[in-house]
Amino acid sequence: MYVQQVEPVADSLGLSALVAALPLVIVLVLLGGVRAKAHLAALLGLLAAALVALFAYGMPVGQTLSGAAQGAVFGVFPILWIVVNALWVYRMTVRTRHFDILRRSFGRLSDDPRVQALVVAFCFGALLEALAGFGAPVAICSVMLVALGFDPVRAAVVALVANTAPVAFGAMGTPVVTLAQVTGLPLDSVASVVGRQTPLLALVVPLLLVALVDGRRGLRETWGPALACGVAFAVAQFAASNYVSAQLADIAAALAGAAALVALPRARRPAAEPVRVAVLTGARSEDLDEQDARPEVARAYAPYALIVVVFSVAQIPAVKDWLAGATRTFDWPFLNVVNPDGKPVGGNVFTLPVVSTGGTLVLLAGLCTAAVLGVHARVAAEEWVATVRELRFAILTVTSVLALAYVMNLSGQAATIGQFVAAAGAGLAFLSPVLGWFGVAVTGSDTSANALFGALQVSAARESGLSPELLAAANSSGGVLGKMISPQNLTIACAAVGLAGREGDLLRKVLPWSAGLLLIMCLIVLGQSTSVLGWMLP
Repeated sequence: MYVQQVEPVADSLGLSALVAALPLVIVLVLLGGVRAKAHLAALLGLLAAALVALFAYGMPVGQTLSGAAQGAVFGVFPILWIVVNALWVYRMTVRTRHFDILRRSFGRLSDDPRVQALVVAFCFGALLEALAGFGAPVAICSVMLVALGFDPVRAAVVALVANTAPVAFGAMGTPVVTLAQVTGLPLDSVASVVGRQTPLLALVVPLLLVALVDGRRGLRETWGPALACGVAFAVAQFAASNYVSAQLADIAAALAGAAALVALPRARRPAAEPVRVAVLTGARSEDLDEQDARPEVARAYAPYALIVVVFSVAQIPAVKDWLAGATRTFDWPFLNVVNPDGKPVGGNVFTLPVVSTGGTLVLLAGLCTAAVLGVHARVAAEEWVATVRELRFAILTVTSVLALAYVMNLSGQAATIGQFVAAAGAGLAFLSPVLGWFGVAVTGSDTSANALFGALQVSAARESGLSPELLAAANSSGGVLGKMISPQNLTIACAAVGLAGREGDLLRKVLPWSAGLLLIMCLIVLGQSTSVLGWMLP
């Protein structure tokens, strides 16, 4: 049995916290300062976490390795299992050219570039975030906006800023699933609190997007469609995350936001020519004028409809119980950890949701997609293998980060840092989103930031008397605002629109918006920690 310690270094909380923070510091410096590859930084951080666990905390070698192995396994299943299958569905639509049909369908919805930005970057970007995440929405939406005639820089900025509100529930809820796992909090509890924070961003971001596209005039002339889109998105995200399923939150929100725009005649009318001249200085793709047969348009939308149907059916109580019956729970080998109070920690037990996990449901929807799109079984298998190959470095990064997080959590390093940070007292609620923002800014992933800092936030919350669910959710909600300034996302955006080497230019354009929205989120969380906005929490 290994008993966690809080002050293993010279019986000093400050010194112990300094040593415990070394793995995180190494990861952040390598990523943000040295600009090392993410997978290399994660592996070196994992090595540092293991050495601290062994020599500073006295955790046995076997238990340290076993804890790291459990984190890596959780990174593969269910997290990467979701991401791989979701990106596989997208790749099949590209292979059959139904993605091009979808792009043309969006282009015909409205001739107003400000509305096109809402449809493509905000609504469709949220749908892509829901299905894949990990940079896919920024890359795909940037390319689509350029094809619609947007200036490359403006297209990249719009795509980056739009990729905020849906991130916490992205990749079929992967960030909140990870957050629940590393903190030991119920998924429904964490998702419901996040679902009472990020929808408030959804009210602001569409207005910000039309202003980015066309300045004050864009805000003055299209605030109605932008507000309608934001309200519909926010309401759907709140309702789905609190009362239906965290995995469906972004899908429901994206569809609701798009439906609100389609329902507004004002959003569909052509834009004035001066707006187009001012905004669209890029080359418009010639294939936008092609006419697609209605059956093909329906097939282009089919993959996303199938995912909604599969996940909706999975939420029917009888079906949900049947799927849950395949879940296996067992004691993780070579792991026997208790907290300082002598109580076993949750990491001793591992849960394997074989069928009910989001990745398996997406796989089922993908098989249906292959049938609907006419993808041969051999081609579908080739695309799945190609997806894994494309994500190979992301797979190594995620498994390493999760292994690092598990070692820090099981050894007691996270608890030490949490107690030290708890000295901030009431101010901790205001600073909590900043930690998530910083984590995502350097790792490029809300999932990774939640794995790194989730347990720390909960530990600090308990020490300071704040709600663990609130600060855990704040880590994820604040983190979504760091996505637009992360080096990985900036690089993806530049590469997508042919601006390689101009990441600094994009950073200067989006950093003020990232910081401003972060301040709003900090104030929201601070208010929710008091009676001012405490009524918002479940």
